Amino acid sequence: MEKRSILHMLDPMPHNSPFDINMAMDAGFDVLMPYSNVKLESVHGLTQDAIFSRGPAGVKRTALFIGGRDLALAMDMLDTCKRAMVPPFEVSVFADPSGAFTTAAALVACVGQALYQHHGKPLAGCTALVFGGTGPVGIATGVIASLAGVSVRLVDHLSQDTADEVAKATNRRFACQLVGAVARNDAEKIALIADVDLVFCTAKAGIEVLSAAVLKEARRLQVAGDVNAVPPLGIAGVKRNDRGAPLTHAAAQGAVAIGALAVGNVKYRLQNELLSLMLTSLTPVYLDFRQAFEKARKLL
Repeated sequence: MEKRSILHMLDPMPHNSPFDINMAMDAGFDVLMPYSNVKLESVHGLTQDAIFSRGPAGVKRTALFIGGRDLALAMDMLDTCKRAMVPPFEVSVFADPSGAFTTAAALVACVGQALYQHHGKPLAGCTALVFGGTGPVGIATGVIASLAGVSVRLVDHLSQDTADEVAKATNRRFACQLVGAVARNDAEKIALIADVDLVFCTAKAGIEVLSAAVLKEARRLQVAGDVNAVPPLGIAGVKRNDRGAPLTHAAAQGAVAIGALAVGNVKYRLQNELLSLMLTSLTPVYLDFRQAFEKARKLL
């Protein structure tokens, strides 16, 4: 009799994400074991408990998922899991803190596809702003875009110091080249957006970040993507299902929009496929934002 598949879900937060639990069940895992308030120093022991208890056949039906909200901590936990493996006792591990890796991968891939389809350009060499850039999805978006060759500014809505600190820490950890910026009002947003090619809006749900008045000053903008599906949406004129529709208020000719549901559809498929991969792969896989972005581009 084949052993049941088990996903051990390690989360440093007080609660595991219901979204991730639902996704794991839909991907085909038989048993989910959520662990909350997990400390980094506990990960090695938890991993070895998981791998040594089922035998070589059982480890193929066992996997680990890392959640939380801190991207650097999630990567540290993933690295700790790797070091705890003792082949042939080795299982797959997927890090997706706050869903940020899969959401950001989907967002950048959708924007990149629209940029190529409507303007014939690759991401490399473009300039971009990430509004909400100091949150998990914003940081992950900046990392993925930067490593794809985009010149990226992470925009905080309150503090230049916060943006600078986040950019510097992220650059050290992920070997990218992010720059911090602040936009506390429309005047500062206009100054930033006037000469950029791309906008990624990953700010808090239910807040319009870019008004029609701001977009009218976007002289060079080519693609704007928004992950906010809660009214009011993050970018004026963008509809949830937009996937390359004209960006109504932008000054630039040919500017197009990517809406939250278009991104969400790719994110859902992406997370499902990566979770499923841990069940079907003949050899253990280690998944983070890099594999997520590669897979997202293939899905599109």
